[in-house]
Amino acid sequence: MSLPLTEGEGTIEEIKEAMVQKHIPLIEEAGRQGVQILCLQEIFNTPYFCPGQDKAWYASAEPVPGPTTERMAEYAKKYNMVMIVPVYERESAGFLYNTAAVIDADGTYLGKYRKNHIPHTSGFWEKFFFKPGNLGYPVFQTKYAKVGVYICYDRHFPDGARVLGLNGAEIVYNPSATVAGLSQYLWKLEQPAHAAANGYFMGCINRVGEEKPWNLGRFYGTSYFVDPRGQILAQASEENDELLITEFDLDMIEEVRNTWQFFRDRRPETYEKLVEL
Repeated sequence: MSLPLTEGEGTIEEIKEAMVQKHIPLIEEAGRQGVQILCLQEIFNTPYFCPGQDKAWYASAEPVPGPTTERMAEYAKKYNMVMIVPVYERESAGFLYNTAAVIDADGTYLGKYRKNHIPHTSGFWEKFFFKPGNLGYPVFQTKYAKVGVYICYDRHFPDGARVLGLNGAEIVYNPSATVAGLSQYLWKLEQPAHAAANGYFMGCINRVGEEKPWNLGRFYGTSYFVDPRGQILAQASEENDELLITEFDLDMIEEVRNTWQFFRDRRPETYEKLVEL
C-alpha cells in the first residue's frame, strides 16, 4: 500500500486515519474472498518516517493492544479472519517499539512480536524511534495455523528465523518497508532461504510508492509467498496498491521435514560456544 497523505498534508492523526481508510477496502475484499490469514505491511498506518529524525512522530505510537488493534479486531471477527497488524507501539514514556499484533479469527488479541534487530544505517535511522524487541520469538496458535512474525530488517538474521521454526511456526510473516537500491537483491534470496532451511511457509510484505518529504527512494513492493521448498508461489507488482492471495497446503511442511530432517539432525551442542558469544 502506498501513502495517501504525508507530512505537511495533515496532522499525524489525519495521516494515520487516511492510511487506515485506504486499507479498509482491501481488508474488506480479503474478507469477502475468504482469506483466512491477512498480514498488513510494516507500521501499516503511518508513513515509514525513519529516514528522518523528527520527534513529532513519537506521537503516532499507541498501546498494543490499543485503538488500532481493537479496530482491526472488528474486521477479523466480521470475516472470521486472522490478522497480523503492524503498528508503532508505545509501552510507556520513552519505551517505543516496532510491533506486530496478532489477532485471531474471532477477534481475540493473541499477543505481539516486537522487532528485535534495529538498523541505523543507509537512511533508516530506526534506533532514534525504536527500542530493540524484548519478547523473543513467539509463535501464536491461531484458528488456521501456528504463526510467527519477523519484521523487515530481522530477515537479514537467520538466527531468529530458525528459532521461529523451533518454536513451531508453520507460517512466518515478514512485514517490511524497504527501498530499491538498498537490499532489493536480497529480498527474494533471504526469505526463500529461511523457508527452505526451516521447512515453513513465509508471507513477505513490502509497501509501494515514494514518501515525501524523506524521499529516501522507491518502496518496491514485490510482496510474495514462498513455500517450505523455497519456491515462490505468488508475487505482487513493484508499484501497485494490491491484495495478494494464495493458498497453502500445510501438509507440505511435514512432507518437506520428513525428507530433510532439519530439526532431528541439528547439533546444538556443537554451537554452544558460538551461542555463548
